[in-house]
Amino acid sequence: MLIALEVESLLHDFGFVSCDIVDNPDDAVRCALAHRPDLVTADVRILGGTGLEAMAAITAKLGPIPHVYVTGNPDMIVGRTSAPIVDKPLTRRALAAACERACAA
Repeated sequence: MLIALEVESLLHDFGFVSCDIVDNPDDAVRCALAHRPDLVTADVRILGGTGLEAMAAITAKLGPIPHVYVTGNPDMIVGRTSAPIVDKPLTRRALAAACERACAA
C-alpha cells in the first residue's frame, strides 16, 4: 500500500489527475470501466491474480491503454510484455521515463 501511495503521488506530480488504487484484477477492471484511465500502473503480484491478467482484462474491454508495470519481480514478466517495467525500489526518474514511453507508444 505504501508503494501504491508513492506511485499515486508521483503520478500527480507528473500531471495525472485521477488515481484508483486496487489490489486485484476484478477491481482494476471495474475502476477502468467506471472511468477510462489515461495510464495504468500495475504490479505483477496482486491478490487473486496478476497485473498481466488485470491488463489483459482491461484492454479486452476498453482496447489499448498505456500501462507500466511497477514490480519487485521483473523476471516474472520480462519477455511477456512490451510495456515498460519499473523495478522496485522505484525512483522518480525511472517511473517518469516509463510513463513517458508508455504514453508515447
